Amino acid sequence: MSPPGTGVVPEDTVDLAGYLARIGHHGPALPELATLQALHVLHPAAIPFENLDPLLGLPVPLDLSSLQGKMVRGGRGGYCFEHNTLFKAVLEAIGFTVTGLIARARWIVTPDAPPTPRTHMMLCVELDGERWLCDVGFGGHLAAAPIRLRLGVEQETPWNIVRLVPVGDLIGLETRLPTGWKECYRFSIEPIFAIDYELANWFTAAHPASRFRSSLVAERLTAQTRFTIGNRRYIQRHRDGRVEEIELQSADMLAEALTAGLGLPNSVDADAIWQRLDAAGVTR
Repeated sequence: MSPPGTGVVPEDTVDLAGYLARIGHHGPALPELATLQALHVLHPAAIPFENLDPLLGLPVPLDLSSLQGKMVRGGRGGYCFEHNTLFKAVLEAIGFTVTGLIARARWIVTPDAPPTPRTHMMLCVELDGERWLCDVGFGGHLAAAPIRLRLGVEQETPWNIVRLVPVGDLIGLETRLPTGWKECYRFSIEPIFAIDYELANWFTAAHPASRFRSSLVAERLTAQTRFTIGNRRYIQRHRDGRVEEIELQSADMLAEALTAGLGLPNSVDADAIWQRLDAAGVTR
């Protein structure tokens, strides 16, 4: 609660009203499935996935004050550790029981590729005796719904059909594409703690081998359109099947895509991002 008479939310307290206003949730916020589903739809529509800070060599703090200043009050987005740390805090403030999980991303590698590092954060919510996989920060293929933690069952979300399958002693999340099933990531249900995320976050944000240091990835998922920027490609995939793809030719075009499509503020330095892509040798 705010200190009496100030109307200011303490830095270490979830600004629930501010968060709900940011994502446009105007209904009740109760620890119920309807609330969980509503927030999971609205969050990726309002707060985009983006890796601008690590791309520009800036730190990525995970404390609640920094996350709310950036993503709730500052109009920015973030990547998985930021999104799901914030989402976890919000859900817990509402009254949900939430466990942090971590995964090995498989979205951009071939099925026979060696193991990837555990650098993707997701959540498990326990509700009425059932566990739900929640993830508002998987850049490249954002999800708009929590998923029942049940193996081998095809589950329909607002945008796609997904399933959870056993992969050795891990669980794989797959999404159905026109070309067949594609694995997003694989994980275990071992609880993960804040210190574990700090370590993985440091690697993702600062290690020279991290793709987020040399590639631009940004995405926003609304009810009708999936907006995606991958380096200098800007793609809009619509629910009716239409796909519009643009090759970004300048920093001005990038700025327009980041603000009009991704919903980021005009203060984002598109010139610096463009120069960073040049320095990284990105051609498209």
